[in-house]
Amino acid sequence: MGFLKTKGEIYKAVEDVDVGPNSNQFYLTANVKAPRMAGFLVKVFAWLLETPIFGSTMLYFLKRNNLIHKLVTFAELQESPLYVPLHYYEGGKEEENQSGTSPREQVRQALEYMVAPIKDLKSFSRWSILDYSTAYNSKVITPTKVMERFLSAVEQSCTPSMQMSFFINFDAHDILTQAAQSTQRYQQGEALSVLDGVPIGIKDEIDCMPYPTTGGTKWMHKVRQCKDDAECVKRLRSCGAILVGKTNMHELGAGTSGINPHHGTTRNPYNIGRIAGGSSSGSAAVVAAGLCPAAIGVDGGGSVRMPAALCGVVGLKPSFGRVSHSGVLPLNWTVGMVGILAGTVEDALLVYAAISGPNSSHHSQTALQPKLYFPLLKSPRPMPNIRLAKYGEWFNDCNEEIRVCCSRALEKLRDNYGWETIQVTIPELEVMRLAHYVTIGSECSTSIGPELEKMNKDEVGWDARVAVSVYGSFSSQEYLNAQRIRNRQLQFHKRIFSMADVIVTPTTGVTAYTIGNDTRHTGELDYINGAALVRYQIAGNFLGLPAITVPVGYDKSHLPIGLQFIGKPWDESLLIHIAFSMQALCISQYKKPEVFWDLLAS
Repeated sequence: MGFLKTKGEIYKAVEDVDVGPNSNQFYLTANVKAPRMAGFLVKVFAWLLETPIFGSTMLYFLKRNNLIHKLVTFAELQESPLYVPLHYYEGGKEEENQSGTSPREQVRQALEYMVAPIKDLKSFSRWSILDYSTAYNSKVITPTKVMERFLSAVEQSCTPSMQMSFFINFDAHDILTQAAQSTQRYQQGEALSVLDGVPIGIKDEIDCMPYPTTGGTKWMHKVRQCKDDAECVKRLRSCGAILVGKTNMHELGAGTSGINPHHGTTRNPYNIGRIAGGSSSGSAAVVAAGLCPAAIGVDGGGSVRMPAALCGVVGLKPSFGRVSHSGVLPLNWTVGMVGILAGTVEDALLVYAAISGPNSSHHSQTALQPKLYFPLLKSPRPMPNIRLAKYGEWFNDCNEEIRVCCSRALEKLRDNYGWETIQVTIPELEVMRLAHYVTIGSECSTSIGPELEKMNKDEVGWDARVAVSVYGSFSSQEYLNAQRIRNRQLQFHKRIFSMADVIVTPTTGVTAYTIGNDTRHTGELDYINGAALVRYQIAGNFLGLPAITVPVGYDKSHLPIGLQFIGKPWDESLLIHIAFSMQALCISQYKKPEVFWDLLAS
């Protein structure tokens, strides 16, 4: 289709682009015009895309209309490709404690820099990891009793009146066996760590024995056997955590809603008629509902932070390479990262301490990764001269309730800590979103394409079939230009970080939207809401930057709103402290979800 070739954008040299507040750079919003589709319409669309000639023509015009051709495919750039977002360590703001060598030692050291939070009986709060540990040590309750309550709650969540679809797989016998072993350790005074006996959910994109790893599909476990725990799971297990099963997810991680036609739609504990977000939907929901103080997810395009924000919990995505990717489905090699969903920032820190560490088989990561440092979380003491970079047009590109809520949160930081918000311009954000989409799609297609070609398409959900068709349409030219854009965006962000400590944004552009009655068997295509949900997520994945979301309020429908902080490479310590300070100003206003279980009740 050379006669239809779109004229590509000609990009200025990075040094000629102004990132200051008065830049003449134009803020380009997502050019998404596709109508929402579900049910029969999704099937028709998938069939058309899978038709050899007509499908190729449709994909060509879809990419052209969404500006991929103009901004990525035929773009003229000076930068060379950057294939993997690994970063040399340049030093952090707060280096108060250096890591140990084992997961247990790292958890012990992180714990030294924390104190148990004082419960405000007048406001809602979830039980923390420290609460579980304290209850076990004081013999108030045992891990076995907690897990019996857990299994009863999961059974209740599966009833026709709820249909929460938290888990794809859980094994009551395995859970109770782990609990019995933990109970015995506490009786003997030999708890492995503060995580001993604490229930933690594992996204079904991560290997965890004795379960198959489905990736939210009906078929993945048939072509790829789970033979061992993922590295992050081994670390949690060594600390005594009770791994309570495989949480639900959007099929192949290829969506933002968590609507899964095979394993059910994970529902938001704040309103069971709303989505939980994706793709780590089950991990966010089990934390929000009180079943686990923390869970593990994988974040390839906001897949930890997005559902965390929609479900009113904390979501932490560390720097690329900080947590080993060994034992995680290879759906996206250079943008996906293991992340943490937790009820509090303190709990996110403890799990982060347990799972962090380079993959010893990746020598380049080991050489580049700095040692682990932990922030002081004994009180939200003001840190002087914290500068928060805010790109106004981008920050405000959300619904009005989110804009107002997040702006008030920034005012609280200024009024209580004296922190400064500085105005910046982050150029070409929509270009970065499209380049990330090309990258994650190309990597997913390359990873699973050979298997999909051998199997019956009926094994794949309809919305995932559409995603796979689009993913397989990207060319080598598009992929290479996307990596050149990655290099370019990294240089822009380095300039931003020379002026500020973190970048601050809302976490999502909309709150949790309604689950349609027509989505159960086909999933849905809702690109407008999808673009709003990922709007602030991409830099963390595409550039390998650490990022964290914290609940800061609710909309008029009592649905949670999150505020996101994006940090410099390897600067999780500062990022976590900033999030903790934000949490301290908002936690007394947190609201109890309509679906919630109290596993430590007297």
